[in-house]
Amino acid sequence: MIAALTSPLAWPFVVLALSVLFIIVAISKLKLHPFLALMMAGLCAGLLSAIVPDSTLLPDGTRAVNSVMDVTKLLMTGFGTTAGNVAMSIGLASIIACCLMLSGAADRVVTRFLQAFGDERAGLALLVSTYILSIPIFFDTMFMLMVPLAIALHKRTGKDFLLYILCICSGGVIPHCLTVPHPGPIAMVDALKIDAGFSILVSMLVGIIPSGAGYFIARWMNARVTIPLRVSLEKPSDAQKGNAPSFFASLLPILIPIGLIGISSMWKIFGGMPAAGETSVLRNLIDFIGDKNIALLIGALLSMWLLKQSKGIRLSELGETLAKPLETAGLVILITSAGGAFGSMIKNAGVGSAVKHVSEGVGISMILLAYVISLVMRVAQGSSTVAMITTSAIMYPLLGADLPYHPIYIYLSIGFASFALGWMNDSGFWVVSRLSGMTEKETLKYFSMMLSMLSLLGLAVTWLGSVVLPMVSK
Repeated sequence: MIAALTSPLAWPFVVLALSVLFIIVAISKLKLHPFLALMMAGLCAGLLSAIVPDSTLLPDGTRAVNSVMDVTKLLMTGFGTTAGNVAMSIGLASIIACCLMLSGAADRVVTRFLQAFGDERAGLALLVSTYILSIPIFFDTMFMLMVPLAIALHKRTGKDFLLYILCICSGGVIPHCLTVPHPGPIAMVDALKIDAGFSILVSMLVGIIPSGAGYFIARWMNARVTIPLRVSLEKPSDAQKGNAPSFFASLLPILIPIGLIGISSMWKIFGGMPAAGETSVLRNLIDFIGDKNIALLIGALLSMWLLKQSKGIRLSELGETLAKPLETAGLVILITSAGGAFGSMIKNAGVGSAVKHVSEGVGISMILLAYVISLVMRVAQGSSTVAMITTSAIMYPLLGADLPYHPIYIYLSIGFASFALGWMNDSGFWVVSRLSGMTEKETLKYFSMMLSMLSLLGLAVTWLGSVVLPMVSK
C-alpha cells in the first residue's frame, strides 16, 4: 500500500490532498490568516514533493524538486512571480474603486440606471449598474455600496427586497470571478498564458448570459417568498449630489482602461505582428497604453481627477484618502501572491502531469475537469480567488498544443465554478448575510442556490462556445 502511494504517479495526488486538507483545517478550524495558511501549504507541498523527487519530473527530464533545499527557492519564486503580475493591477483597481465611490461617480451611475429603468425594473437597473461598476470593484465592497440602495428602494416600493439583493449579487459576483483586474482572473491569465484584454472582452460578453439569467431567477425566488427588512442602513453620502461627476465622466475611469486593453488585444488578433526588422511606432504605442497596468494607471489618474474635482481637495488630502484602500490592496496582493506560491508548488509537485495521465485514461473533457477541480477547491476552503489560482496552475500543464478550443474556455470554466456552492467558509456569504439581514438558512437557500444555478449555466455556455466557436486555427 505504501509503495503504491509513493509511486511517481500516485504521489502528486497525495501531495495535493494533504496540502488542500491543511488549507481547509488552517482556515476553517484554526482560523489562521489565509496568507499564512497558503504559504505554509506551499511549503508543505514542497517538502512532501522532495520525498519522491521522481514525481516532479519536468518534460526535459530534470526534476523540479530534487531536495528540500529547492523548496524555499521555488516557493519564493512562485510568490514573487505572482506578485509581479498582480500587484500593480490590484493596487490601481483599488484606487479606481475608492475614487468612484468617494467622488459620487458610482452613485451617479446607479442613479442614472434607476431613472432609466424605473421602479418596476429597479432590480434590473441594480443588476446592470452593478455589473458595470464591479469591473474594478471587489464584490464585498460593491455589495456594501449597493445594499443601502436596495433598502431605500424597498422602503419606497414596499416590496421586492430579496429581488434587489439577489440582483446586486448576480451583477457583482460574475465580474469578480471572471474579469481582470480582479485578483483571481489576473492570476488565471498569467497561469494559462491568455491575453488580458482578450479575457476581458470574452468574459464580459459571456458573463452577460448567466448574469442576465440571474435577474429572472431572482424574480422567480422573490415571487415565492417575502424576506422582511431586518436591517437599517442609511445611504452613504460620500459626495454631494450637486458636485458629483456627470454620468459620462463617471464611466470614463472604467471604460477607458477596458477600451485601451481591448484595442491592443484586437490589434494583436486581427492586425498581426510587424514583419521581421520592421519598426512600428503605432504598434508600440498601442501595446504600451494597452498594457493592463498602463491602462489601469490611466483609469486611476482619471478617477483621482474626478475625486479632486468633485470634493475640491488638495493633492496632500488625496494621498491621505487613498492610504486606506491601498492598505487593503496590499493585503489582497499578499493573499493572491501566497495563492500563486501554493499553486506553483502544486505544479512543481507534478500534479498537472498526474491529472493529465489519469484524465487521458477516462477521456474526460478538459472544460469539465477544470470546473470540477475549481469547484472542489472552492467548496473546500471558501475562497474563489484561491480556487482560481490553484486550479489554473493545475490545468496549464494539461493543455497541450492539440487542445481543440482556445484556453479561454478553461479560464471561463474555472471562473464559473469558483463562485458555486458558497457556504459558511466564504467571506462573501457572511457579507451578504449580515448586511442584508438574511439568516444563514435564507442566505444558503437563495444567495448560494442562485449563484450555483448561474455557475452551471455558465458551464453550459462555456461548453457550447467551445463547440460552436472554438477559436483555434485548423
